[in-house]
Amino acid sequence: MKMSAKSEYGLRAMAALAGYDGSAPVSLREIAGGEHIPVEFLEQIFVDLRRAGFVRSVRGVKGGYLLARPAEDITLRELLNTLEGSLAPMDCLKPDSGTTCALVDGCSTRKVWIVMMASMTEALGQMTLADLLTPHPAKVAQDV
Repeated sequence: MKMSAKSEYGLRAMAALAGYDGSAPVSLREIAGGEHIPVEFLEQIFVDLRRAGFVRSVRGVKGGYLLARPAEDITLRELLNTLEGSLAPMDCLKPDSGTTCALVDGCSTRKVWIVMMASMTEALGQMTLADLLTPHPAKVAQDV
């Protein structure tokens, strides 16, 4: 399963914002420059993040964004649900998708998608934005 650029950029930007001390707002231009994200795209992402209550904006010359909640209280599941809309790997698992599959009751692969979604949802629910600030392992599994 592949996440969208919106999710990748949104998580990276939120991690960058969480890395600041929180004493002053951080401009999107500063975050975008440090993370190599187009500022126009980041502006769109932060509209959604602000509406969802993850960040708050401060207007003015020294304005920008601050986390609305501590990084330890923001799960990656919450963020990705906001950025992606759904973590369902298949349309038939999306709530209110309006998609109906003729095979839903006898689908031989549906079990796989349900297990995959449950595992991913559980893992992301246990990880917080603060976890992104800790050093990560140097080696990542290549066969995933």
